[in-house]
Amino acid sequence: MKPVRVGICGLGTVGGGTFNVLTRNADEIARRAGRPIVIEQVGARRDNPDCDTTGIKLTRDIFDVARNPDVDVLVELVGGYDVARELVMTAIEHGKHVVTANKALIAVYGNEIFRAAHQKGVIVAFEAAVAGGIPVIKSLREGLGANRIQWLAGIINGTGNYILTHMRDEGRAFEDVLAEAQALGYAEADPTFDVEGIDAAHKLTILASIAYGVPLQFDRAYTEGIARITADDVEQADNLGYTIKHLGITRRSDSGVELRVHPTLIPKERLLANVHGVKNAIAVMGDATGPTLYYGAGAGAEPTASAVVADLLDVARDITTAHHYRVPYLAFSGVNDEANALPILPMEDIVTAYYLRLLAVDRPGVLARVATILSEHGISIEAIIQKEATEGELVPIILMTHRTREQHMNEAIRQLESLADIAGPVTRIRVESLDEQE
Repeated sequence: MKPVRVGICGLGTVGGGTFNVLTRNADEIARRAGRPIVIEQVGARRDNPDCDTTGIKLTRDIFDVARNPDVDVLVELVGGYDVARELVMTAIEHGKHVVTANKALIAVYGNEIFRAAHQKGVIVAFEAAVAGGIPVIKSLREGLGANRIQWLAGIINGTGNYILTHMRDEGRAFEDVLAEAQALGYAEADPTFDVEGIDAAHKLTILASIAYGVPLQFDRAYTEGIARITADDVEQADNLGYTIKHLGITRRSDSGVELRVHPTLIPKERLLANVHGVKNAIAVMGDATGPTLYYGAGAGAEPTASAVVADLLDVARDITTAHHYRVPYLAFSGVNDEANALPILPMEDIVTAYYLRLLAVDRPGVLARVATILSEHGISIEAIIQKEATEGELVPIILMTHRTREQHMNEAIRQLESLADIAGPVTRIRVESLDEQE
């Protein structure tokens, strides 16, 4: 069969890894695809010294690749929002299939891109957009296709997991470990997307759409970062039998779909609690399978390239199949049909348990006032830890609550922070058991 001709846009870390995997494993890939997959053209602003592009057409204008009639599949690895969107839409308009590793692009513009691709009868593949080399999208979309997905929870940002792992293992402060992660190249100079949960929210948006057949709705995702987590929080969580992880969580209920990223206490015996360093892991609860776990490298040149090339294999196999017979992008047909769409629940309606840390003046009756305020908002206390104070010190009070509605907790925290005997903001971390019965 005639080769599938690929145009790669972007020759950075992932682009370079994709180029090298395609060339190094060309024979193996051709055997799997049933036809050769060859690199026709590369569009990149600069060369990658790790890639031997001898004999390959090169251009500094990535839109040349999107318009090249000799390119069958455009591989978008430039990242970002607007330029990537324009590039992909141009490629689709020119009748090209698209493979991308760009989670921000899919989370924000995916609905529009999929509509355009459907109209042109081309494929858009994006396995590499979530969790690097872990084939979680294919697993959700195809392997678990018989299941009603009940919930999904994942460590889907390696930078945040690296920071929390070293805070726990070494008792270090957030700022100290972040600086180390930046020096090692795990965190960007501006780490906002990673430590504030935006990167994870992009990925969670995609996973939730595939799990439940709802439109991509990144703007409805709740995000909360890890910058306020202290070494003391990590230690106290450990004393209580929990580990703090920065999780993306989505859960289906009769009312709608939860979509949230935030620091979370999970029991130490859970598998997710034992995922360390920059690794990613996603736990999925299906009604037929029960719990399944997907673990591995969530980033990096060749792990992500593995997912890009796997998508190219799927495109090569499906290229002669009429588009209405292909697996739907978000697993379900009619995802944008509002009559079939579950709503995304506002964060105030979420029900979970909580860890609270308060700094209080060491006076009699303070703890009683705290307990009274929580009780007035229907919040039950499961456990209390109060440290001894030396003269003139504020006393840390650690509380674990039973499950309650987020709205009630927000109201209670506002009242607690108004007390004269409470110093500074109340630290709140949500607690999830991730139990098989939930």
